Amino acid sequence: MRVFKGHGRGSQDEAHDTRTPASLSHDQMIGAERAGARSARGGLRASVEAWCQQVDLAPDLASDIGSRRWFRGLATLVGLGAVAFAFWPDFSAVEAATFTPLEERVRDEFRSQTIAPLALGGDSGRHMGASPLVRPLASVPERPRIDLVSTLGRGDSLSRMLGRAGVGALDVAEVENLIEGTLPPSEIESGTQFDITLGQRPGPRSPRVLESLSFRARFDLDLSVERGEGDTQGPLRLVRHPIHVDATPLRIRGKVGSSLYRSARAAGAPVAAIQAYLRAIDKYISLDSDIGSDDEFDMILAYKRSAKGDRKLGDLLYAGIAHGGKKRLQLLRWGEDGQMLAADTAGKAREVPIGAPVAGRVTSNYGMRRHPILGYKRMHAGIDYGARHGTPIHAVAAGRVSFSGRHGGHGNYVRLEHSGGLATGYGHMSRIAVKRGERVKAGEVIGYVGSTGLSTGPHLHLEAYRGGRTINPAGLKILASPQLDKRERAAFETRLQNLLTLEPGAALADIAPPPDAEADTVREIDRLAPQQVG
Repeated sequence: MRVFKGHGRGSQDEAHDTRTPASLSHDQMIGAERAGARSARGGLRASVEAWCQQVDLAPDLASDIGSRRWFRGLATLVGLGAVAFAFWPDFSAVEAATFTPLEERVRDEFRSQTIAPLALGGDSGRHMGASPLVRPLASVPERPRIDLVSTLGRGDSLSRMLGRAGVGALDVAEVENLIEGTLPPSEIESGTQFDITLGQRPGPRSPRVLESLSFRARFDLDLSVERGEGDTQGPLRLVRHPIHVDATPLRIRGKVGSSLYRSARAAGAPVAAIQAYLRAIDKYISLDSDIGSDDEFDMILAYKRSAKGDRKLGDLLYAGIAHGGKKRLQLLRWGEDGQMLAADTAGKAREVPIGAPVAGRVTSNYGMRRHPILGYKRMHAGIDYGARHGTPIHAVAAGRVSFSGRHGGHGNYVRLEHSGGLATGYGHMSRIAVKRGERVKAGEVIGYVGSTGLSTGPHLHLEAYRGGRTINPAGLKILASPQLDKRERAAFETRLQNLLTLEPGAALADIAPPPDAEADTVREIDRLAPQQVG
């Protein structure tokens, strides 16, 4: 019992053992060492993890660039990259089948039993020398007819193109004379394809005879040059083949949605047409703030379709914006210059802001200032635009020249009288381009920048007058005359109403052939042949 009690006491005191290592058993000493090693490893691991959390070895390299923390992250990146490259795998050659050397005789035997493509020379098979039965040909028979397609390149001429195709000089001259009566050869568009048929040669070294030539001359016309049936020596004649063309404009309409551009593209509008539409309406409304997602866009384009299935897109004819079913903006292309005119203001006088008279920057505004030459304060009755010597000066609005010449401190000076009792003056010109009594248009060049009169350098001095007194030119609006007179206004309204009666997408349908069109007699086997686009 004492032994067991003693043993029990030893087990109880083992956790609080204070004996020296000399009094411990061997197993107790090994267990203590292992426990100490585990605690040391655990402490080291904890300290390393705490250090990594504190140091932040992998910071965000997109922030605090150039700082000490950023360079520490860069060092981590470089170190990890170096380790990755150190473990880069090595590639060794994979052994394939052992090459067996062949004798020349065996190699030729292998090659004689192969089939090499003709594109690579077709030099396979057995080669044999010519026997006495082989005789050289004195001449090789030619094909009686050659059909080919030739394309007119950019900067090329009809005569050079036909010459390269093998047409004789006499036939080329005759073809040009025949075509010139309908269409000048220089007006044939580049990229036009010509279907050419050449017949037999009249002599051994003569060019082939031109039997026929056809091409697309215009969108509505095909031309062909032919000889008589079975007559290879007769004269050439020109045959016109008109093409039925429908010129109904194409109307595209839809809701603006989240993006006017994307909605118009989804509706089938070409990119060029959308760009022209946006440029047109941007002069009257703001594309950012004046158009809502529920508004409707409406554009009408010049459009042609032929009986051959070809389509040709033209200019923008109409641009509109509707809100709640009501027309908010209507623009119609009108006049020889093709301006987009607003339907509600085309026949009315309107105030328009003046444009910039010169390509330059404002160096001095309207108001009191110290004169740079006289040295004292006085009223600066205009706006100065700094620009290079000789820069063109444009009229800010249409008007009549009431003064042109030297004018005191203004130097070379021009004054324009506009409608509504307004006038503008242009000073310090180097050279004047208009005379007194002339009428000028808005934007027309009236002179050139200089430094005449009381001036310290080349610039333009712009003044504005109302009732003979100077006013601030900034933000000045001038009453413009109506863009259309009464007769043009009626034609304008008629054209607008005709376009608005079009149905969206109606021009995309195929057109019916004309009543006098001949029946299609092309054989089914010929339909499978490649067709050349004119």
